[in-house]
Amino acid sequence: MAKKDDEDDHKAIPTSRVGRFARVARMAGGVAGGMLAEGTRQLRAGKRPKARDMLLTPANARRVADQLATMRGAAMKVGQILSMDTGDFLPRELADILSRLRSNARYMPPGQLDKVMSGAYGEEWEALFYNFQHRPLAAASIGQVHRAMSPDGQDIVLKVQYPGVSDSIDADVDNIASLLKLSGLLPAEFNIQPLLDDAKAQLKDEADYNKEAEFLAAFGDLLSGDERFLVPEVIPDLTRKTVLAMTYVSGEPIESIAGLEQAERDQVMSALIELMFKELFELRMVQTDPNFANYQYNPVSGKIILLDFGATRRFKASFVNAYRSLIKAAIAGNEKRLVAAAEKVGYAMGDEDSEYRELVLSLFLLALEPVQEDQPYDFAASDMAARMSAMGEDVTGFRDFWQTPPTDAVYFHRKLGGMFLLASRLKARVNVHALVKQFI
Repeated sequence: MAKKDDEDDHKAIPTSRVGRFARVARMAGGVAGGMLAEGTRQLRAGKRPKARDMLLTPANARRVADQLATMRGAAMKVGQILSMDTGDFLPRELADILSRLRSNARYMPPGQLDKVMSGAYGEEWEALFYNFQHRPLAAASIGQVHRAMSPDGQDIVLKVQYPGVSDSIDADVDNIASLLKLSGLLPAEFNIQPLLDDAKAQLKDEADYNKEAEFLAAFGDLLSGDERFLVPEVIPDLTRKTVLAMTYVSGEPIESIAGLEQAERDQVMSALIELMFKELFELRMVQTDPNFANYQYNPVSGKIILLDFGATRRFKASFVNAYRSLIKAAIAGNEKRLVAAAEKVGYAMGDEDSEYRELVLSLFLLALEPVQEDQPYDFAASDMAARMSAMGEDVTGFRDFWQTPPTDAVYFHRKLGGMFLLASRLKARVNVHALVKQFI
């Protein structure tokens, strides 16, 4: 069984447009076949099957997640984006299917890895490095990470991009979006096109490792004097567009601090939330990927290690200023200012005195609950996520008013939601009000 799992982890990534489209077609065919089988089973049991019930079976969930995980790249990323950013507006079952993609990446077989490395460094690439470890430390949607030693004896890691990722972004995003629309899984009123268009641009930036190297260096400079954080250093001489070389830093998964004392957990989470506000309000440059794997903790030094800056996004001053006004209005409990700020951010707030506006206002005040009181917010005890999910379903009932959220807000809320989930996982208590006050 272990051998079978290892073979699955090594499946070659389809690199041609035809090959990648074939994966999508195979996935669609498998889902359709699964629906037919489930419908037949329900008919034999004397039930009248609903299309939704036939579609959202565990077997179909596996088909979708497994095919997207095998393709990696934009196909996998669009699933991640939808699962994180629009979970309150998608059927719960679909969000569950897509959420499998956050940690379900596979890595390249040796031959494909050799081809990528040869393209970056030449045929004799292995002579450049000592003790190159062919089995990656980690694998994600865009690339995988290998440990090695540089020619001058430095302990380093190489983030190696999967082949075909950059060239397949537009086609992958369009193919997966078409599949989701045709499947009937997405609500008819849910216009994901603005999200998809922006996802293409964001993914093209993520696929340029020279650009990520710039972000990595910028964050390193920003936090160089902050003893709480540690950022790997870029190694420019060994970095290519498809391979990012950086110093190796030792740490444990951020979730490992769940067993530490309350005060230490609170301190770590306070530092991360403060950094998020600093990124938005001072830098206007936010690392928007909420994956827990992007954070590690060194128990010896007590430092938080920050990894993976590919999803870093620059925000316009107008958005940042409007969001600052939004938080100030929420703290003051001023609904009139809250509406004005939300509209400046880009949200559709509906007519004055309408039921829809009242509902959206309640949703904003709930989402900003942690910032409103000058006292520690107990994330573990909060049922905010459940209440927001219920309200989100109510909001989508107003089809004439509801619109897809503004793209910048979607990306920032992706980070915000990730911080909330991590704080809940760590059972942290953080005075978010005090942290954000210094920035607004």
